[in-house]
Parts: sequence; structure tokens; C-alpha cells
Amino acid sequence: MTERSAQPAPAGAPTTSRHQRAESLHPGAWWLWSLSLGMAATRTTNPLLLTLLIAVSAYVVAARRPSSPWARSYGAFLKLALAVLLIRLVFAVALGSPIPGTHVLLELPEVPLPDWAQGIRLGGEVTAEVLLFALYDGLKLATLLICVGAANALASPSRLLKSLPGALYEAGVAVVVALTFAPNLIADVQRLRAARRLRGRPDSGIRGLLQVGLPVLEGALERSVALAAAMDSRGYGRTAEVPAAVRRTTAVLTLAGLLGVCAGTYGLLTAEGGTYGVPVLLAGVGAALAGLWLGGRRSPRTRYRPDPWGPRAWLVSGSGVAVAVSLALAASADPAALHPGVVPLTAPALPLWPAAAVLLGLLPAFVTPPPKEPS
Repeated sequence: MTERSAQPAPAGAPTTSRHQRAESLHPGAWWLWSLSLGMAATRTTNPLLLTLLIAVSAYVVAARRPSSPWARSYGAFLKLALAVLLIRLVFAVALGSPIPGTHVLLELPEVPLPDWAQGIRLGGEVTAEVLLFALYDGLKLATLLICVGAANALASPSRLLKSLPGALYEAGVAVVVALTFAPNLIADVQRLRAARRLRGRPDSGIRGLLQVGLPVLEGALERSVALAAAMDSRGYGRTAEVPAAVRRTTAVLTLAGLLGVCAGTYGLLTAEGGTYGVPVLLAGVGAALAGLWLGGRRSPRTRYRPDPWGPRAWLVSGSGVAVAVSLALAASADPAALHPGVVPLTAPALPLWPAAAVLLGLLPAFVTPPPKEPS
């Protein structure tokens, strides 16, 4: 027998070396970055800061979004955020608001309501103060949705599922299936509409929607059946036998950890609990992590080429956490700048150092590798 010598790979051939795996960013880093930007959005109602957060997330998505079907869901999240903002404004116009105002823009016919509906009105005066309050409030929720959409567009759901601990694997499968349903549905609708346009058939309006809906539902059913068969063939739901003492310890640690996290968070949010909030929160997080580690023994599985958490992942997640912490500190130090009032009616100002902190969220666009083009 002769030993076959290793031949060099031809130029342009795809490789799966350890170096290439190290270049890919961990999906958990993208989620930490996006959720941190979303947490920063909950700390302010300043429209200038919220718009800056949207611009930062949009720039990173445009620079680092891969050309995958699940990455095309960012546009759908933008449309959903715009719809939420418009609905909030419509509710403010139709149902009114407890915010007093003197700058009347228009007056709608008011519908009289019975005595038990005190505090609610339909129609009446629409003031600029009410509209601005609704705009600030709706823009905060819209920014949060856009940040979640950035995580869906940047992080691969299958790679994120592979990185979850064993105790959260089954719940993670359900979450990943739910997260990938909307992007796959959007991709199917776009593909079918393009096919109908090539055939000269209508792809818009009620008629086009009805004729596209049936193939889309049929494709979703076929994917569900294929997913169920794949999960069954891979032994989904199989658990290992563990001693009863380990099961009880896991339940106690997980429950105590969740209670500690709730109590610690409550302590951080109240002035009276400032002394015990941080220790209780840290103890709760430690107990919950220990419970998850013990719970993972019931779900034995292996990972094929796990994603490494390298320096780039620390930089990406750290930039998002820095934005969230900076805006939380700014909200406690100068609440008037991050929550501009509407009575009296004044134009919001852009606070300089919170705005500079938001710009830290642009770091992933420069420290992460560009997405690979499909060959």
C-alpha cells in the first residue's frame, strides 16, 4: 500500500479551516449588542437620541448583514415599527390623552360616553402637546423593535441555537423556529410575486394576495413537516437519566436564582433597595447559571465546530453594553435631557455626551469582518 500525499487545495475552493471559523462572529454577541441598544432606547424619550440609535443600528446592519433569507427581515421590522408609531398617533388623536395642552391643532366631533367611562373620550380637541407625547412614546417602542430586527438580520438563528446551553436547547428550538418563520414567509412571498410578474400575472391587490397566499401556506406546511421529521430523526426531546437529588437541586437553584434576579432588579429600581440590589442580583444570576449547568446534564448532546467567543465578540457586545450603561447613567444624572417635556411646548435638545455614547454602537461595523458573498 502506498501512502497518499496531501495535495494542496485548488485556488478558489471552499475551505472550513479553524481560521475561518475564528473569523465569524459569535451570534450571541450580535444579540447582546442589539438588546443593549434596545435597553438604551427604553431609558429615554428624546427623539434625537432615539433617531440616533435607529441610525446606528441601521448602519451596522447595512454594513454587516449577510445575504441570507433570514437576514432580509430587517425591512419587515422597519415597517412594523412605522406601523406601531402610526397606531400610537392614531390612538392619541382618537382617544385623547391626559396630557394638558393649549396649542389646539384641530377639533374632532366628540362622542358622548356614559358615566362609567370617565377618563376616556372619543374625539375632541387635538393639541400639539398630545401629539408630541404620543410621538415620543411611540418612537421609543419603534426603536426597540428596530433593534430586535437588527439582531434577527445579523445573527444566524441556527448558529445561535447551537450556542445555547443544554438546559435551554428545547426552548431554544421553539424560539428559533418562531424567529425564522417570519423571514421564510417574507422570502416565499417575494419569490412567488417575482414569479407571477415574470408570467405576466397580477402580484398586488386583493386578487394577487389571494393567489399568492395558498402557495405560501403550502410551503410553510411542507417546511413544518420536514422540520418535524428532522427533529424526530435526531432524537429531539431525548433526556438522560439523572439522580433525583440532582433534579431537586436543579429546581431549587433555578427557582432561587429567578427570585434573586427579580428581587435584585426591584432593589435597583427603588431608592430603598440600593444597598441590597446588586448583591442579591449577582447571587440570583449565579444560582440561575448553576441551575442551568446542572439542568444541561439531562440533555446530552455534542456540538460540531462550536462558534468561538473571541476578542471581536467581546468588543461588539461590550460596545452595546457601554451604550446601555451610559444612557442609564445619563437618565439618572440629567433626566430632563433624556426625557424632554411637552408642557410647556419646547424643542428637544441633543445632549452631547449621551449622543457620543450612542456612537459607540458603531464599533461592530469596523471591528467585524464583512459578510462573505455567495459563491
